[in-house]
Amino acid sequence: MSEAPAGEAPISEAAPPRVVIADDQALVRGGFRMILGAAGIPVVAEAADGAEAVAEVLKHRPDVVLMDIRMPEMDGLEATRRILASQAGAGCRIIILTTFDLDQYVYTALTAGASGFLLKDVSPEQLVAAVRLVRSGDALLAPSITRRLIKQFAPRPASQPSGHRDLSGLTPRELEVLRLLARGLSNAELAAQLTLSEATVKTHVARILGKLGLRDRVQAVVLAYETGLAGPSQD
Repeated sequence: MSEAPAGEAPISEAAPPRVVIADDQALVRGGFRMILGAAGIPVVAEAADGAEAVAEVLKHRPDVVLMDIRMPEMDGLEATRRILASQAGAGCRIIILTTFDLDQYVYTALTAGASGFLLKDVSPEQLVAAVRLVRSGDALLAPSITRRLIKQFAPRPASQPSGHRDLSGLTPRELEVLRLLARGLSNAELAAQLTLSEATVKTHVARILGKLGLRDRVQAVVLAYETGLAGPSQD
């Protein structure tokens, strides 16, 4: 579903990720709690709206939040922004839950710093794998869906604000890696395409994220499309 973590310190497998589930449907929360619990992943809190989600994250400091978008009081987008802007959100990864794979709100959530998204009809195995994946520091990207979503909703370069990050600090090789990354290539595929080792590719990706001040590969993909480095003409 995604690639190996880039430039992130490995996390011990001994400690399972701690999860908060935010969804206004009790059946969804209960179902996800049962699935994760059966896999040995503790759900430390549930929230029925965005305000509760923020409060529970501040209280429990989970590793992963499963965040619905459409909730009363405060939606998942605002909750995502507030969590990631808080001190408690520094090590927290947010997975957006949606019923539509091309929902424009999902794109907004990714730009706000979410680490990926899942459809609510995800299989139990995919849900467990996704939580473990983002906890490890990776981004949850379904390449074909994510590329279609970003192409549909990403603003074109002409509409970018003047203060938007530019790519001038990247080397030609890093620009090439970022362009291929935006196409959804895995580290192994990047290595084969560029005739490099996977270790070298991981180093390039880590440097790209560091230079651009990005959290993970999701934000790198978003930025590549927003700046025009990647787009329909490049795919």
